[in-house]
Amino acid sequence: MATEASEADNALSEPQARHVIYCGICTLPPEYCEFGGTTKKCKEWLEQNHPDMHEKLYSEAFMSPSQTHVRTLLIDLAAEAIAATLSTLSVDAQKRAAKDAQKKEAKAAAAEARAAESKAQAQVFIKRVERNKRKFVTAVSGLEAHGMDLKKVAKEWGKKFATGSSVTKTASGGEEVVVQGDNSDEIFDWVVDVAGVPEDNVECIEDKKKK
Repeated sequence: MATEASEADNALSEPQARHVIYCGICTLPPEYCEFGGTTKKCKEWLEQNHPDMHEKLYSEAFMSPSQTHVRTLLIDLAAEAIAATLSTLSVDAQKRAAKDAQKKEAKAAAAEARAAESKAQAQVFIKRVERNKRKFVTAVSGLEAHGMDLKKVAKEWGKKFATGSSVTKTASGGEEVVVQGDNSDEIFDWVVDVAGVPEDNVECIEDKKKK
């Protein structure tokens, strides 16, 4: 009898393991869920899996006035901390956006400078081509390098010179405007005066038919 009583006393004196519940959403003890970023989901999980604990933690009836006050303060502090973090991230994001904008602006300026340099060096060739029976056509290439739409130019020249004018492929794979008739001088003036191509960038070529 004494032995049984002794065993019972030993069993009572041994420390009992405490069963700790961890949230299935944020993996923290439920007491700390409300200070994370998934409070709503944590509450739903706790209510479904441990309704008694949910009621104790989130019901005002189980809280003393001091506990309620402390909880409110903690929530406010957590909200301020989150707001400060978001504010910092926003500033960092603004800095990154500003840097990206500067990089894009620098790239655009560099591309514009390269385009201007290329345009300044681009040549326009006006070729007077002799066909049979002293008939001529005027072939103009290099206009696209100066930002001109070849189809629009061909249409304008057709009206201006009252003749056939079209865009054709060259042997090198490029395109040129071919105008029926010898209009090389008039086209030279148009390219320089109307299109604004520097005179030094315009070259006239005589292409006579071989006999």
